[in-house]
Amino acid sequence: MSVDPFLVCVVSIVALSLLGLPIGHAMIVSSILYLYLAGLDMGTAAEQLLNGMYTSYILLAVPLFILSAEIMNSGSMTIRLLNFCNALVGRFRGGLAQVNIVQSIIFAGMSGSAIADAAGVGRMMQKMMTEGGRYPASFAAALTAATAIIGPIIPPSIPVVLYALVSDASIGYLFLGGMVPGLLMGLIMMVMVVWTARRRGFPVEEPVPVKKLPGITFRALPALMMPVVLLGGIYSGVTTPTEAAAIAASYAFLISVFFYRTMTLRGIYSMLLTSARMTASIGMLIAGALVFNYVVTVENIPRTLTLLMQSMDLSPTMFLVIVNILLLVLGCLLEGTTIILIVLPVLIPTANALGIDLVHFGIVCVVNIMIGLITPPYGLLLFIMTNIGNVSLRSLVREVLPFLYAMLVALGLITFFPSLVLFLPRLFGYQG
Repeated sequence: MSVDPFLVCVVSIVALSLLGLPIGHAMIVSSILYLYLAGLDMGTAAEQLLNGMYTSYILLAVPLFILSAEIMNSGSMTIRLLNFCNALVGRFRGGLAQVNIVQSIIFAGMSGSAIADAAGVGRMMQKMMTEGGRYPASFAAALTAATAIIGPIIPPSIPVVLYALVSDASIGYLFLGGMVPGLLMGLIMMVMVVWTARRRGFPVEEPVPVKKLPGITFRALPALMMPVVLLGGIYSGVTTPTEAAAIAASYAFLISVFFYRTMTLRGIYSMLLTSARMTASIGMLIAGALVFNYVVTVENIPRTLTLLMQSMDLSPTMFLVIVNILLLVLGCLLEGTTIILIVLPVLIPTANALGIDLVHFGIVCVVNIMIGLITPPYGLLLFIMTNIGNVSLRSLVREVLPFLYAMLVALGLITFFPSLVLFLPRLFGYQG
């Protein structure tokens, strides 16, 4: 009885992952097994890995964005930005909760990673919100998890960089496309916090005197200029996204060392070590996906799926609805980078064939994947915040569900109204 090599490959990936092998390693091992069973040259795995890793200049942006986030969390930039956010919105009902949202929007222009935001600034926000019993620990943790998903939607964004890698869509226009959806999600959360604060009697913080605002703003200004440096370089055409990421990391380092003077040698070592570990983890996942994507291409799965979808006579809108449901389900079970590198390359040709704009499609997919980070039962941010907030998963899920429903409303809006995504790219000359 003949055995289907691709079926063996998929089963092998699942089995090895369940046994505890990292998904990147599982994909490489299983793909080599496929090549062996299919009678193909097993050296092709190494060829695909090396070609993909060493010819993709854009991949260099990933470790640089990670490094930028770590520099910010290691220096005092975070504290000064939180003081600035508190001066802006702390005086309103549910002030610290509003600060949590605003800081996520501002930090979104710097780190590009939801996990970095939750583990870094999120830890500080959790402490501030629960100090003196101001907010229930489970609510603070839920809000921090929900606001952290804004980070990878507003540029810069590591998931968007990876989507650009697999789709060949313009990373600059993708960055622009994420701006309005990210701000929309932040606005919806701020409205929710106002309503919740009134209903549950959350406190109003003591207003920051107007005379102190200029000083607070001045101290935060170097940090606030980081998104301007990063995005200004990209959209002015002076730098590529990868070069802009390098400049942003250098800028953050120089500001922390020479302006704020808070960076120590021990801090630099710890920062570089953490960045290297995170980069290695993502890099191994990308390597595995490159080899497995070759297997998928050999099996002609993208074309088969495209023909199947076309035979079903799906409209572009219906296809997007199906993709939303699929990605939301997968987001409950898989890590976001895995979905981008394995699932999306199969879906992109179909989206292209149906005439769906790839910038719009990319942002819809990234928003889906970010929502997956706070979706029970296996949303990664839920597990991170149970540890940071020292709360039970059950209480955290109960508090996060209203925010999850609100994010699904935002997802529906950007799915059915593509102009919310494409408005800014078109303003900068995008022809899609």
